[in-house]
Amino acid sequence: MNETIYDSIIVGSGPAGMTAALYLLRAGKSVLLLESEGIGGQAATSPRLENYPSIVSISGEEFADNLFTQIQNLGVEFDLSEAKEIKKEGDLFRLVGDSSEYLGKTIILATGCKHRHLGLAREEELTGHGVSYCATCDGAFFQGEDVVIIGDANSALQYAISLSAICHHVEIVTLFDRYFADPVLVERLAGIENVHAIHEWKSLSFEGDRELTGVTFQNTQTNEVKTIPCKGCFIAIGQIPDCERFHPWVDLEKGFIVADENGKTKTDGIFAAGDCRVKSVRQVATAIGDGANAAISALRYLDLAR
Repeated sequence: MNETIYDSIIVGSGPAGMTAALYLLRAGKSVLLLESEGIGGQAATSPRLENYPSIVSISGEEFADNLFTQIQNLGVEFDLSEAKEIKKEGDLFRLVGDSSEYLGKTIILATGCKHRHLGLAREEELTGHGVSYCATCDGAFFQGEDVVIIGDANSALQYAISLSAICHHVEIVTLFDRYFADPVLVERLAGIENVHAIHEWKSLSFEGDRELTGVTFQNTQTNEVKTIPCKGCFIAIGQIPDCERFHPWVDLEKGFIVADENGKTKTDGIFAAGDCRVKSVRQVATAIGDGANAAISALRYLDLAR
């Protein structure tokens, strides 16, 4: 049976994956884009994207749709399938999906990651209406307001430091009795007057109808319950990668793929881009840069393999 051999199979249709597809398609390469959920990744769930150069404001869904239309017009092939396993067959890679198998000369992994959620009722409903997982993305919407940050590690403290410059008051709430952050961040935070922290409180519920008005907590030692009024709540309790299925073709660090700035992994012909890669900043702009770098690296690999 003759099987189509793609120049590149891209796993994930977020900004990184679709940008990689764009660069490869414009270079005349054949590209298969695999996605197990929805187009656009985390970016598509953002009600407003306002920190991307040249675009004043756009919904994440519209941004993702525009990018997908762009690569569709260039001839991308798309399949709604979950990548399960990678195998090597001579100079080719066989990617096993949940319903089909695909052959490619290169693979670009752009599976992204997901923000860890609290799992409270109405959390999803109020996301974009006061509940957020990214202060860099959404902090500007709460200028002059009172906000709450839930979390105790570096990201939570970095959010607090950033938001303290534009918000009226910042309340950090931790589940345990201390921070698990770099000492330099803890020390810096202690000197900011409009930031206050309370420890050993667990989240119970989000308050408000269509927009967030507060968050209710319970003290883990005394069982006291109280509601902290706020316009915004930033949840910073970690991110969840989904890359174990690609081991041992790639090395992993805390679940994220180890790849250099050009997207190269330990396996020639396999590249990584976007939030699934070990990196310090996870934003739409950096994901797009990763996608471009990985695509260019894949093009160089294909040229050398001729």
